[in-house]
Amino acid sequence: MNAIDKVLTARDKNRPKITDYIDNLFTDFFEQKGDYLGKEDASIYGGIALFHGMPVTVLGHRKGNTVEENINCNFGMPGPEGYRKALRLMQQAEKFKRPIITFVDTPGAYPGLEAETMGQSQAISGNLAAMSGLKVPVISLVTGEGSSGGALGIAVANRVYMLENAIYSVLSPEGFASILWHDSAKRDEAAEVMKLTAKDLYDFGIIDGIIGEEDLYRAVDETLVKALKELKKMSGQELADDRFNKFRYIDKKYITGQEIAGEINEQMESV
Repeated sequence: MNAIDKVLTARDKNRPKITDYIDNLFTDFFEQKGDYLGKEDASIYGGIALFHGMPVTVLGHRKGNTVEENINCNFGMPGPEGYRKALRLMQQAEKFKRPIITFVDTPGAYPGLEAETMGQSQAISGNLAAMSGLKVPVISLVTGEGSSGGALGIAVANRVYMLENAIYSVLSPEGFASILWHDSAKRDEAAEVMKLTAKDLYDFGIIDGIIGEEDLYRAVDETLVKALKELKKMSGQELADDRFNKFRYIDKKYITGQEIAGEINEQMESV
């Protein structure tokens, strides 16, 4: 499949949701709600569960299977209340020394006036800063769309994996095309230029692995078991340092920003 095929597949309404992953990978799940400050945001779903008998905190973006469910979940676009809820759950996990597993699937954080008024940018940036210093293992899986700060707000992790048909990018192809070419209809070209597929991100060193989807839950389970086994050997400070350095120096480790910019400019000129 080409890049736009991957985009459409990642957005497919029949792709497994976070509730499916929880039902198939975890036991004894107990949902936790609210951010203690505002309203309950259904677009972030999470709580405590057991993974192979180990207590973990699991959370992620939530989309619905019907129009009504999608409306209730704001189509997987969290407001600031959702990110504050996610942070509350992660800080609780750190207090009780539970590993954190997040599932990323969002077209982006909700950009509405109410969300901005209630502190959307502060909520996301607060998550980025807090997650950088967590002293428990953090694993993130991009299972569908992973767009913008809305995705990164729960994805500052020691290990980041993508499903083979997922996408991960700074914004949607439509948004990219609208900004650069003032024409959202050029989304196909934008998808190619943006390098947003799992293979692209793995080649750049942004993610740690690609998970095949043929036997999905088994593959995800094996990936989580292996990652947790590795991360549990590290001390709390080592985990925080590993996570901080992973994101702080990612351009120096793999490819410089100038090289990326030059490649994108060349492709834009050809389009």
